Amino acid sequence: MGTEILMVGVGILVLVAVFDIMVGVSNDAVNFLTPSIGSRVAPRTVIMLIASLGILAGVTFSSGMMEVARKGIFHPQFFTMPELLTIFLAVMLTDIILLDQFNTYGLPTSTTVSIVFELLGAAVAVSLLKIVQAGDSLVTVVEYINTAKAITIIMGILFSVAISFFFGALVQFLTRLLFTFDYQQRIKRYGALWGGVALSSITYFILVKGAKGASFMSKADVAWIKANWLLLIGVIFVVSAILLAILQALKFNILKPIVLVGTFALAMAFAANDLVNFIGVPMAGVHAYTSAMATADPLTVTMGALAEKVPAQTTYLLIAGGIMVLTMWLSRKARTVTATSINLSQQEEGNERFESIFLSRAIVRLVLNTLDMVKGVFPQSLRTVVRDRLDPANAPKVEMVEGRPSFDLLRASVNLMVASAVVSYATANKLPLSTTYVTFMVAMGTSFADKAWGRESAVYRVTGVLTVVGGWFMTAIIAFTFAGLFATVIFYAKGFGVLLLAVFAVYLIWNTHRKHRVMEEEAQKGEVFNLEKVKDPHECVETTFKHMSFLLKEIHQSLDKTLDGLFKQNFDQIGVERKKLIKSQQWSNIISANVFKAMRLLEQQGVAVSHKYPQTIRRLQKLSDGHRDIVLRAYTHIGNHHKGLLPEQVEELEQVRRKLGVILGEVESTFDRMQTSNVERLRELDADLRAYANELNDRQVPRIKDITSKTRLSILYYAIVGNAMMLSKQNLELVEIFDESFGALSDKGGAGGR
Repeated sequence: MGTEILMVGVGILVLVAVFDIMVGVSNDAVNFLTPSIGSRVAPRTVIMLIASLGILAGVTFSSGMMEVARKGIFHPQFFTMPELLTIFLAVMLTDIILLDQFNTYGLPTSTTVSIVFELLGAAVAVSLLKIVQAGDSLVTVVEYINTAKAITIIMGILFSVAISFFFGALVQFLTRLLFTFDYQQRIKRYGALWGGVALSSITYFILVKGAKGASFMSKADVAWIKANWLLLIGVIFVVSAILLAILQALKFNILKPIVLVGTFALAMAFAANDLVNFIGVPMAGVHAYTSAMATADPLTVTMGALAEKVPAQTTYLLIAGGIMVLTMWLSRKARTVTATSINLSQQEEGNERFESIFLSRAIVRLVLNTLDMVKGVFPQSLRTVVRDRLDPANAPKVEMVEGRPSFDLLRASVNLMVASAVVSYATANKLPLSTTYVTFMVAMGTSFADKAWGRESAVYRVTGVLTVVGGWFMTAIIAFTFAGLFATVIFYAKGFGVLLLAVFAVYLIWNTHRKHRVMEEEAQKGEVFNLEKVKDPHECVETTFKHMSFLLKEIHQSLDKTLDGLFKQNFDQIGVERKKLIKSQQWSNIISANVFKAMRLLEQQGVAVSHKYPQTIRRLQKLSDGHRDIVLRAYTHIGNHHKGLLPEQVEELEQVRRKLGVILGEVESTFDRMQTSNVERLRELDADLRAYANELNDRQVPRIKDITSKTRLSILYYAIVGNAMMLSKQNLELVEIFDESFGALSDKGGAGGR
């Protein structure tokens, strides 16, 4: 590997770093945006602007963290420049692939864990290859790896998970106990003092603790801050409390500036702590190349120079910060990852993304039993006081900026305060603590303390947390394995190996981009069910029927594709429809929840509607059951390689599909147009389908007797015909309910006549 190739390799390293910043920030934006966006503290543009300023300020504090990439995981004096370049290229290529995969599926992971284990995996791989070539014992690999530092980093990251959850829950519990959910009056009394503590705490960890890593501060400045930190923090507390008291006197909600300042602080802490994950390796590569080229033999000299302390240039840090800011504003995947964290911490019940699993149910059961035991230790009077002060039902209606907040400003401020403190403390001690782990677990701890994980949602939220945490462990395993594998490829294949891996990375990123676009389109379909902004009861009822139209269309299309796959014995086609069952069931549940909301609005405003309107829920449930039964039976039959339908059965079921399709289409159109339907025609179509089903029964009996149609085949045949009749009946009843609900309104020019 000549010096020219080394220069090209370093150039590739810098280029890959730009893409790594993009995919990294798309995942890490969840760390500092979740509290402010979840609480709807301000318009999204304002939140993003404040976070951007925090990032640009924070990147200048990350100089001290750059040492991790140079000497934190391995001993550079044992490696030559080509060997280091092999390690660094393997790390960066692995990183962009790994983080992009997590971004696509909206799972927050740790860029710190990924970079640490990638460095570890690549360094171990190259070390072992060097040892094998030299004929030394494999146990000497420990001489190449900075084992003590690596273990410290890993243990610090893992320990932070428990610490973050514990302190998040504890601080939120004490804060909520002090202010309660109806906190407006208590905030007026001593909110300024509490806000002073919050702001001074944030400032202490960001300024005092983070200052010694700042690239623009002299040693004298840092020494003065360290010597006078108590005075400084006291002044900040007094000034903050006075300013907040003045804002309160002006009838201003002081929690808003606290959350916005906290957003700035956490963005600043994120940039200071996590920038090393994106540019630490490329900057180490550039420094190694410069050091090597200054020697007589750059290809064989060892890179002990990397062990020296080298401050990062502020210009490079600001350029990287600018790329981070642009990515945060433009990345659609960043919103996907943020949505996951907000969904798991929202105060009220909603559309849960994750399903219940055995482990989550066991954990919830264990926690409930433990809490029951703990409650018995305290007197009833104390339990009553605590229960009343922590009752979410006492929460007032919150002013909406862009929609219903997922949690209130009090919890958002605690999230930011605790997370900023933990992350900034780790930054000051040069521990590449996972910002994602800290902010996510703090958010989960405050959610737990706030009773956001109630009986109706706990198992789903715990499943979500387990999924995310499980992804963290997978991050470590995948990062270590693939970085080691990539390093081996580059070690032997040299430049061709780098080119091959680069093409592989581009292909994977393009593929995940395409997949994410499809997932976004599917998610946008679900947005049509959002009833948060609908306040008029007539419009609410109308909207639920429009939603039913959308659901019927999806069921109609799914049944067509399922039966087509069954007729052609296309297992993959049926498998796609099987995966969509969860989505259609979720939509059915959302419509049912919207029906309940409509009923409450109708009751509040004294508007009469058909007493059959609530029965739409039962009809929806049966529609979903019939649809699911056909799909699962077809999937199981073809998946088990049972004999396919007879040609005459295919022809008969094709007729059933057509007849049912006409009914589904007319009902779907009726709901979509919001016009009363021709019920008599639908009854005739339903009667025709039932008559044809009876005829099919007569045709099927001889096949059963002469064993032309085997048992499993006959069961499948009858199930499809029976479900078709049931689906037809439920559609007919839905139309009758629709006509009763809108008939009177239609005559008065109400919703039904639209």
